[in-house]
Amino acid sequence: MADTVSDLIVSTLKASGVRRVYGLPGDSLNGFTDALRRDGGVAWGHVRHEEAAAFAAAAEAGVTGRLAVAAGSCGPGNLHLINGLFDAQRSRVPVLAVAAHIPQEQIGSEYFQETHPELLFRECSVYCELASMPEQVPWLLGMAIRAALERSGVAVLVIPGELFLAPAPDGPAAHPIVKTSSHMRPDDSELARAARVLNSAERVTILAGAGCEGAHDESVALAEALQAPMVHSLRGKEFLAYDNPYDVGLTGLIGYSSGYRAMEHCDALLMLGTDFPYRSFYPQKASVVQVDVRGEHIGRRTPVEVPLVGTVKDTARALLPLLDRRDDDSYLRTMRRHYERVRTRLDRLAEAKPTDSPLHPQHVAATIDRLAARDAAFTADVGTPTVWAARYLRMNGERRLIGSFNHGSMANALPHAIGIQASHPGRQVIALSGDGGLAMLLGELITLRQLDLPVKVVVFNNSALAFVELEMKAAGVVTYGTGLDNPDFSAQARAAGLHASRVRRADELDDALQAAFAHDGPALVDVHTERQELSLPPKLTLEQIKGFTLFATRTILSGRGDEIVELTKTNMRQLSLE
Repeated sequence: MADTVSDLIVSTLKASGVRRVYGLPGDSLNGFTDALRRDGGVAWGHVRHEEAAAFAAAAEAGVTGRLAVAAGSCGPGNLHLINGLFDAQRSRVPVLAVAAHIPQEQIGSEYFQETHPELLFRECSVYCELASMPEQVPWLLGMAIRAALERSGVAVLVIPGELFLAPAPDGPAAHPIVKTSSHMRPDDSELARAARVLNSAERVTILAGAGCEGAHDESVALAEALQAPMVHSLRGKEFLAYDNPYDVGLTGLIGYSSGYRAMEHCDALLMLGTDFPYRSFYPQKASVVQVDVRGEHIGRRTPVEVPLVGTVKDTARALLPLLDRRDDDSYLRTMRRHYERVRTRLDRLAEAKPTDSPLHPQHVAATIDRLAARDAAFTADVGTPTVWAARYLRMNGERRLIGSFNHGSMANALPHAIGIQASHPGRQVIALSGDGGLAMLLGELITLRQLDLPVKVVVFNNSALAFVELEMKAAGVVTYGTGLDNPDFSAQARAAGLHASRVRRADELDDALQAAFAHDGPALVDVHTERQELSLPPKLTLEQIKGFTLFATRTILSGRGDEIVELTKTNMRQLSLE
């Protein structure tokens, strides 16, 4: 029987499969953290910043599919959670945030550290409520956990600090709260409409996303029946870009031209479990069939002729018998040849001479891919590390790739890696960190040592916010405020107790990565990469070409012509491979 409200919370979390809570202690959380200590069955994932706690919980929930928990003390403590909670909400993973509040009698008096978390967290949650008395807590906690699991999002429970220490209300013992399982598919008439559209089309392309998790075979079966090239979103990569003879890569700003062309030339588009946001990459005249479990999300990006509400697995199984199986694979073969040319070009860009210094980031990413374990879990910082991860990390059904792909926050890779490693102690976890992202939450290197988490951090150190610079160049803006005067990250990592090395030449990379990957503990490899490497989108618009021209002119006129020379030298090899 629980003695306090905190004991009740901990026993409910433990019964529901929670094994750790990420956070930073504070006085308003004392009752909760003391209950964790006394129970001993739920670990305290002590991070150095609450933002990292929320990111870690998001990643744990993303790779396990189970509820993960983060906690913050009143005022600034729980406010620091908000960026990571936005990431979890937009990634649609089940996270519970326990947000401690000021003493209840002081609410509304502009008390020290007072905020109104029940209002502030509402936009990044599927459930957010304030508990005012002990009798409410078991019910609100159960509702919060259920909402997070069933709606795949963030639930926030706000609790005044003194309530944690209050006697637990009488009631039944804590019982498990777990996600339910059910089948969900459209009705027969809607499936028949979709089949008519797809059967009458000459060139069908499939755009597939994260909603295809657990539905690899069903998605590939649809592509086989329709002889359709399959374009995957970034979040769909880990679920679809393997054992798939219909794959033609990504589209979007960091995608391949082959994915773009497969979308451009189709006359019917079948969207499977994706809410791909970039409208300019959709076909202009194709008929669209969209499958999503969230009916309200259908048609948000492009006009949809046939909306199908259901899971990809169940909907694909029901739709497949209605499709006319095709013998003509000419469209598929054309798109696959295009993809093979693009893939060959990308692989050639990843080649390196031993003396290359600084290194081309493509070579770094390809080397990480080659040396990583078969079941490695990767995280990637927003910006150019995500580009190289998208283009060079190969998925195989066992590997995972986690990032802030919807929210687009900097500094996500290291705390995401913390959450994955904490929940998978025997797995190889590799963070592809940008120098800007790593510096933003640099203190979490200490978390790796303190929690004894053997995460391997590879820093793409180009001394710049490189993706921001690329955006400036495309807009015709002279780069400004993006340079980074970085320290020796390897020296800082060693000072924090990590194995660390610094790589300046291509012939040093293999040995440094192998040593880091073999080290029994956390490790960091600081790799100096080209600042001016361009990660070009699959299609350059006239506006972007004009923007680059204007950028070059303005940069020269501002007395920085050497930057244009360096940009040209760095990327000349890309032109030679066209």
